[in-house]
Amino acid sequence: MKIDYLTDIGRQRRENQDRVALFENGDRQLAIIADGIGGNQSGDVAAALTVRLLGQNFRKSAPKTVKHAKKWLQDQVTLANQTLLKKASESLAFRGMGTTMVAAVTLAKGVIVVANIGDSRGYILHGPNLTQITVDHSLVNELVKNGDLTEQQARNSPQKNIITRAIGISRAAEIDVNAFSLTAGDQLLLCSDGLSKMVENATMTAVLSQDQSGAEKCAQLVALANQAGGLDNITVLIGKYEQERK
Repeated sequence: MKIDYLTDIGRQRRENQDRVALFENGDRQLAIIADGIGGNQSGDVAAALTVRLLGQNFRKSAPKTVKHAKKWLQDQVTLANQTLLKKASESLAFRGMGTTMVAAVTLAKGVIVVANIGDSRGYILHGPNLTQITVDHSLVNELVKNGDLTEQQARNSPQKNIITRAIGISRAAEIDVNAFSLTAGDQLLLCSDGLSKMVENATMTAVLSQDQSGAEKCAQLVALANQAGGLDNITVLIGKYEQERK
């Protein structure tokens, strides 16, 4: 899979607490975005540690099957959670830090395994249709599921930044993890909420559908989020799957 990514501080924040990276092991890839939380309380440290830990371990021993990838991702997030909790207990500077995460492991024949915790998202563009393949672990999403808010009300809610799961906040760090099969031309979009809360799905679909490089699409999505206000750090990762040679 050809993968491009871009991260930007946005227009309102003093620092960028998002982290994004691509790691490779043979023909397998790990694409990961972490969005640090905790305000000034070292959210950038939590995000960077999580990305680095998963990346280092992926390079050492990458999963080869869907079953292995699902277990590997949960095990790695559990380890990252323990690492962040330990670091937070050792210094007041790190107390309260945490991070969301969305990650994708690419396997053979267009199979990907996607994991998320918090409100960083994953999407797949198949033909003209953009489908969100992750579920936000957030207060407003719970209210939408219960019928207490509409999607539009959730987008504008003052509670939209309250998440219900993260790495480094409690002893449990439960991810959602699912496998998907891509066909030639499909695109994977991973992003922090600095994109998804500022740019409508229809606009993201239009950008992804253009005849441009992945890097150009990343830059255009970041620019659109900034034009909409750039209220948060913005991170975008786009992968395009082309048919493997036999």
